[in-house]
Amino acid sequence: MTIDDLLWGRVRRPTRGPKQGLDLERVITMAVEIADADGLAALTMNRLAKALGAGAASLYTYVPGKPALEALMLDWIIGTGPLPHTLPGNWRERLEAGARADWYGYRAHPWVLQLAVAQVRPGPNLVAWYDSTLASLESTGLTEPEKVDVVETLDAYVRGMARSALDPAPARDDEPDGAAEAYPALVRAARAGALTPRPEESFEFGLARLLDGVEALVRERLRP
Repeated sequence: MTIDDLLWGRVRRPTRGPKQGLDLERVITMAVEIADADGLAALTMNRLAKALGAGAASLYTYVPGKPALEALMLDWIIGTGPLPHTLPGNWRERLEAGARADWYGYRAHPWVLQLAVAQVRPGPNLVAWYDSTLASLESTGLTEPEKVDVVETLDAYVRGMARSALDPAPARDDEPDGAAEAYPALVRAARAGALTPRPEESFEFGLARLLDGVEALVRERLRP
């Protein structure tokens, strides 16, 4: 039983299990509940087995270990979001709505960021999301490499902003230490309250500017 086999459903259901009616979907959703409540470090196979009312040994007939479990959890979470190409509007509105969905998803499930920084194994939901996001750009006139670059840049932006929002720098309403005249731009920002973390406003500002740049390139590519 490999991780890829589990992700792609190439494993037959076990003939024995910890309790009647328990299946891989239930194992994954319970693991997500534990990670949401107490973080990824708190998720162990023993704790998961107890939460499911199962023995740890029998749980391994469903998942061979925590690395496989984490891969399944990540792909499951990706599958709970909308596929961008199914959203209403033009390419920009679809990417914008999809980015917001991902932003709120990261904030609802902070542990996902820990898994997303590692090398992600491509499961069915991740592949479907990537294909859908590329499909949203079909009418833009962008080259295939440019479409991929747009997807990667947007995804990296959303993850980076979510990480900053979950671990923000301390608010700085005061003026910088030392001679204030040495840092005039920073002093002006502090006096304007701009150094106070504003995760929602900052995310929306950056998202709009990023998509403005893509839109400018699209107009160039579609120019007669």
